Amino acid sequence: MAVNTEKNSYTIIFAVAMVLVVGTLLAGLFGSLSPNIIENKKKEKKQNILFAMGINQATITGDASDKGLPVEAAKADELFKKYVGSNQYIIEGDKATKSTKAFDIDVKKEGQKAKDPNYTRRLPLYVGQVNGKKSYIVPLYGKGLWDAIWGYVSLEEDLKTVQGAFFDHKGETPGLGANIKEAFFYEDFKGESIYSGNQYKGIEVAKGNNDPVNKRKNDNKVDAIAGATITGDGVTAMLKKDIKLYIPYFENIKVN
Repeated sequence: MAVNTEKNSYTIIFAVAMVLVVGTLLAGLFGSLSPNIIENKKKEKKQNILFAMGINQATITGDASDKGLPVEAAKADELFKKYVGSNQYIIEGDKATKSTKAFDIDVKKEGQKAKDPNYTRRLPLYVGQVNGKKSYIVPLYGKGLWDAIWGYVSLEEDLKTVQGAFFDHKGETPGLGANIKEAFFYEDFKGESIYSGNQYKGIEVAKGNNDPVNKRKNDNKVDAIAGATITGDGVTAMLKKDIKLYIPYFENIKVN
């Protein structure tokens, strides 16, 4: 018996069947690719941590023009093991537990859990070593104009001076807020102090700072990106609140 394809019921049944078939295929494809996606995210995270502590493509090639490029994904595991390795810590207040499980902590989820006053927030900390000098790498997570922003800041052994920084975003405006991932912006953070005297202050992305070549390193400020005020404010807030979480532990290190 011929099927009447002109009926509305046929169209609906056909549409539902196609949705089920395509949905099943996509779910299967995602499931098969999921391990690769997870592994690629881990490599990207290692690339970003290394970049913040000054390990970039120029480290491998010796070509200064490669300084603004992260290390290749294929080299990320090897270089992370070399420069960080097992020197990963879970910070809770002023206490630290050495554990490679620190790498798996989701700072966004930890921030959400910390809204519960009875929850003790876990903070991941990475301690790198380059040419005999330690660096302390702190992950950051915040809100820009349109969506999430994040990054890493590497502090020198004095736990006050920024060694390097990396920033990225999910959906900031191209040519404006999206420029937080450009060298002219993150390079300004190098050498800046997160303290004013003996008081923790963070670093402000400031309009009208009038320090275009960033000569002033003790003013706790870097120049803002023109036309990206809200994104810059997001970076300021992210830096101040997230680094502050580590200060009790850092102060404990200095005492001991």
